Amino acid sequence: MAVRKANAVWEGTLKEGNGTMILPNGQYEGPFTWASRFAEGKGTNPEELIGAANAGCFSMFLSALLTGNETPPVKISTEATVHLGEGPTITNIDLVCEAEVPGISNEKFQEIAAEAKVKCPVSKVLAAAEISLVATLV
Repeated sequence: MAVRKANAVWEGTLKEGNGTMILPNGQYEGPFTWASRFAEGKGTNPEELIGAANAGCFSMFLSALLTGNETPPVKISTEATVHLGEGPTITNIDLVCEAEVPGISNEKFQEIAAEAKVKCPVSKVLAAAEISLVATLV
């Protein structure tokens, strides 16, 4: 199986410093600061990247399960909201998914979506946080 890497560089103190998060091959390089993580400053933060990873992994896993059910999706769109609480600790992640899946009942879709939420690799590694799901057929 694949091994993936990402890098981060931080310079300075917590509140006055700044950093850069870097994905390989020039796919992404973005700044982050105390303000971008704990307030409304410019830049990204680890929680946004975790949310993107969870949304992407869930969507791909859901696609695989739907295809295995012989109801392949046309489109899956997932938004992840990552909540950072005291500690700081990621307390929960809310996934909101809209999927266009011809030929599937809502009941079966909900069953498969719930399975994808639990079984996607990123959700598994984030199991310490509560992950909720609202899945809608469109």
